[in-house]
Amino acid sequence: MHDKVWRAFDFIAAIFALVISVPVLLFIATSIKIENWKAPILFKQKRVGKDGKIFYMYKFRSMYVDAEAQLAQLQAQNEMGGHMFKIKDDPRITKVGKWIRQTSLDEFPQFINILKGDMSFVGPRPPLTTEYENYTNYEKKRLLVTPGCTGLWQVSGRNNVSFHEMVELDLKYIEKRSIVFNIKILLRTFKEFTGKGNGM
Repeated sequence: MHDKVWRAFDFIAAIFALVISVPVLLFIATSIKIENWKAPILFKQKRVGKDGKIFYMYKFRSMYVDAEAQLAQLQAQNEMGGHMFKIKDDPRITKVGKWIRQTSLDEFPQFINILKGDMSFVGPRPPLTTEYENYTNYEKKRLLVTPGCTGLWQVSGRNNVSFHEMVELDLKYIEKRSIVFNIKILLRTFKEFTGKGNGM
């Protein structure tokens, strides 16, 4: 029952979010094109969803078009550890990309993923296929549910949380998940987004 009710919420809320954010979406799309007319507005990337299902996750393009080709050269600078990659002041990020990442506006196209059912508003973040290939069976448990745009990890320190801690937070979420718990996470995410939280 929880899954069906929350899926209905996801679908309706995603449509509403897309409609009211049209002016913002158009502004971001225009800004990306002004910075580089030839580059695509959207970036799609293979991710791993519930039960290991592969899908394309959408974002506003925030990196240069050859960003994935540069990844191998930057692996030695990885600050995240585990099976995730993150570095401070990533040289692959464009000027517009830096702004939309700081405000999380690059994530807005994931409303499309929510409509398609690949993602939910709340759940574990979907890993890259290359990250998932190195997961242990224990780590794969974090994908027993539909991945989300936000989750317990994002509102629990995000950049200051290690990969191992992220896995534990995701498993804690799966154990406690309910409509009420999801709404609490959404409210905490909204506080972070508006700058009233402790920082995502």
